[in-house]
Amino acid sequence: MAMAIRVSLLLLLFLSSSIPSFSLYEDQVGLMDWHKQYLGKVKQAVFHTQKAGRKRLIVATEENVLASLDLRRGEIFWRHVLGDKDGIDHIAHALGKYVITLSSGGSILRAWNLPDGQMIWESFLAGRKPSKSSLMTLIDLKVDKDNLILVYSNGCIHAVSSIDGAVVWNTELDGESLELQQFIEPASDDILYALGYSGASQLHAYGINIKTGALIKHDTVELPNGFCEEVSLLSSEMLVTLDASRTILVTLGLKDGKISFEEEHIRNLLPGFSGKATLLSSKLDGMFAMKYNSYVVFLRVNDKGKLQVVDKIDNAAVVSDMISFAEEQQAFGIVQHQGSKIHFMVKLGHDYGNDLLKESIQMDHQRGLVQKVFINNYIRTDRSPGFRALVVMEDHSLLLVQQGDIVWSREDGLASVVDVTTSELPVEKKGVSVAKVEEGFLEWLKGHMLKLKGTLMLASPEDMAAIQALRLKSSEKSKLTRDHNGFRKLFIVLTKAGKLLALHSGDGRIVWSLLLPSLRKSETCENPVALNLYQWQVPHHHALDENPAVLVVGRCGCEREATGVLSVVDAYMGKELNSLISSHSIAEVIPLPFADPTEKRLHLIIDAERNVHLYPRTAEAAVIFQREFPNVYWYSVDTKNGILRGHALRSSCLTEEDDEFCYSSRDLWSIVLPSDSEKITATATRKPNENVDLNGVNCKFDQEKDEQCSYNWQIEQEKDKIEFAECRSEKGSKRSLMTYETDWLRTVRNLPSPVPATWRSRGDVNCEVTP
Repeated sequence: MAMAIRVSLLLLLFLSSSIPSFSLYEDQVGLMDWHKQYLGKVKQAVFHTQKAGRKRLIVATEENVLASLDLRRGEIFWRHVLGDKDGIDHIAHALGKYVITLSSGGSILRAWNLPDGQMIWESFLAGRKPSKSSLMTLIDLKVDKDNLILVYSNGCIHAVSSIDGAVVWNTELDGESLELQQFIEPASDDILYALGYSGASQLHAYGINIKTGALIKHDTVELPNGFCEEVSLLSSEMLVTLDASRTILVTLGLKDGKISFEEEHIRNLLPGFSGKATLLSSKLDGMFAMKYNSYVVFLRVNDKGKLQVVDKIDNAAVVSDMISFAEEQQAFGIVQHQGSKIHFMVKLGHDYGNDLLKESIQMDHQRGLVQKVFINNYIRTDRSPGFRALVVMEDHSLLLVQQGDIVWSREDGLASVVDVTTSELPVEKKGVSVAKVEEGFLEWLKGHMLKLKGTLMLASPEDMAAIQALRLKSSEKSKLTRDHNGFRKLFIVLTKAGKLLALHSGDGRIVWSLLLPSLRKSETCENPVALNLYQWQVPHHHALDENPAVLVVGRCGCEREATGVLSVVDAYMGKELNSLISSHSIAEVIPLPFADPTEKRLHLIIDAERNVHLYPRTAEAAVIFQREFPNVYWYSVDTKNGILRGHALRSSCLTEEDDEFCYSSRDLWSIVLPSDSEKITATATRKPNENVDLNGVNCKFDQEKDEQCSYNWQIEQEKDKIEFAECRSEKGSKRSLMTYETDWLRTVRNLPSPVPATWRSRGDVNCEVTP
């Protein structure tokens, strides 16, 4: 007994004197704390709501994702992410069990099994004339239970069997730069009509035998005012388009393969019309929708063959395609955004004034405006027709609306993350003890022993109850306070839609979200683009009093010369503190390792003219930056021409406006790679104070000692990759240049000053040094 007490005391003494060290066991490697899948902005959707089987929703997104969702909960049944160059153009379902996709510009047709997403067949559709547009439609031949898939791409019409993907026939169409816009399915005979254009004003109509693919008819007509690429089908014999100026509506008649047209100025139909009109892509039988300014106008052709206005809607309306429901009736949906609510209406196709459904739904303003809507019908318990709507929002989120409520929602904008950074959680304050949610070493060890027993199936019922209690208790680790180990953090994520979200590192839940007003489309910024995310303020000395902040960088356009957008956001509250549209462009942002007295980090923004702008634009930041002015260097990469350049600051900008926070730059060195044998594929830079070991040669780069940073990149040379690192130190008249190539390390020291204009090394790498 005494021996047992002595051993216990020794064990207790050992445990109390040891420092706990947390690590991963071998069986924990590769395990994820949490994992979430997202889809991206939905561009096409197909409902599959047959009585038998699960009710599904098939979607294709701008991120080249094809997915099947549970219509009841929004969960993913299966998901396929196609390649970057394999964008999905069209989707449909066939034979009640296949999902058909057309991708890669209309050159790849695939069939996927609806229940599990397995690919059934794949067909490659070749053509000799590249085209910008592609079309796909399914026609029921009512023979051998087959659906014929008609595809136009690359100047050819292909007919493909939906059973096995075999090409039944293909027909090449005549005409230079022909772009088909519409298939018109045969109403009674076996002739399929295809309508398209070539050039600026030439309109073509082709009549093709649906069974053999033989070209039966071809008619062409010249439109005097040209036309746009948008075409809306009103009936099997009538279509409508716009002229090149988008101010005249052109009604097209197609009878027995012959084209006729009639023009009507929009101002005659809408006296207050101004600007340019756009035809909406919504497919409405006997009617079409047109948008101009903030208005959506519905028009139809009356009994006399003249266009007439049916309705005019304001307040950002979105229109769905028309669907068929009970007794061959047709309906379509309209969603309007007004304030914090969206209004969902369903109207009969032949009777616009009759509302089948009218609902209002409260909407989070951080989701933005409605972008797309897809509707589906179902039978209510009282046997009356009901309708649900799939809504795509401005932030790329996806919602299902039914009976005046949001059934489920998905933050699918997280599929297109532009940049991410981390932020510390708040420190513990009075009344909030972090220690209470942290477990000690003994508790941690006991919990792992219990989990191990559960894994080995050795746990008793009492142990299983304790394991379940531990799992419930572990949720406390996702508190919004900083833990003493520093494991809990916030992931600040910027998406392509211009939305900022904070995710908890413990379970991945969304703590807050903000659709940045500065990155939304407006009159001052018509095409905002989100670029990067940086740490703006990290309060160490005032962590209890001030919140950290992040800097969001964007552009008003995709070009490098476009004006920049800057926004500062509170990392704890998700509130935009400040924003501006800069007078200069943004080509690159360089965070500096310095902070002003308020702990705001200094940043350099380089514009397209290679001028350097200091942020924050305060006197304190300028004083700090002037002290480090001679020690600031950076590099740029011209991948198109294979040139790398090193830069430094020169003096204040020589501009018309006196800007004390703007500086000009100068070139220090440049390296030109032979374009015939080498290509820059990737670039990276080391930290300024990082120790670098190159095949036994140890270098330390210190900006305070006037040594430049190290640069590192990969060069593709005849299928072999070369690692290239360069370090230069300027001390008096001496310079050092170090080059590392495929299988050798060459060090050239004590180069003469000035350095020769061109130094050529093995591997055909040119190094041009500008003194």
